[in-house]
Amino acid sequence: MRIADRAVAVAVSEPQAIARGFLNYDRYQISITRDGESPLAQQRDVIGVGGVAAVLPIDVARGQVVLLRQFRLAAHLATGRGELIEIVAGRVETGESALEAARRECFEEIGSQPSKLVELYSVLSTPGITDELVTFFVGFVDASAVQARGGTDDSEDTRPFVVAIDDALAALNEGAVRNALLVSALQWLALHKDELSEMARS
Repeated sequence: MRIADRAVAVAVSEPQAIARGFLNYDRYQISITRDGESPLAQQRDVIGVGGVAAVLPIDVARGQVVLLRQFRLAAHLATGRGELIEIVAGRVETGESALEAARRECFEEIGSQPSKLVELYSVLSTPGITDELVTFFVGFVDASAVQARGGTDDSEDTRPFVVAIDDALAALNEGAVRNALLVSALQWLALHKDELSEMARS
């Protein structure tokens, strides 16, 4: 049997609104068809996020990666360490492609746009509760052009900084960072860092 996600026969009700805010929170009644068994009825709540673009900005010539610091309330509540180390990331807006969102988010969060973006892979970040689908890119940047502070409005406070690739991977290995998007991107980097120069040229 091929190991891969697959579609199933399922009946999904219209969403019942639980809450409306920065994100929509909806309840669904579902019935999953099962071979040789009666259908499985479930009630599930979903936070609607949709598409997200995430970018790992790399300066190949300098052997550096651009990261940023940002406060996250949920992280503060979970661990007491709310100032997370992150990569560039943001929601794909209506009418935008993931690639367009990736380029926009780089400008908004680190003040610099990549000379090239390469799509890597996509993941469902927390499929038990949200439909968020994150598409990852590596972005090739000039780290010297990165701004000291990001954010395009008063509601955001992103603080970019530049580190050596090996230092970022050491933080991953030590378990010093917990943001899932960052961890995923750095794991990719650990596997593919020797391919970066070729990717930047091709």
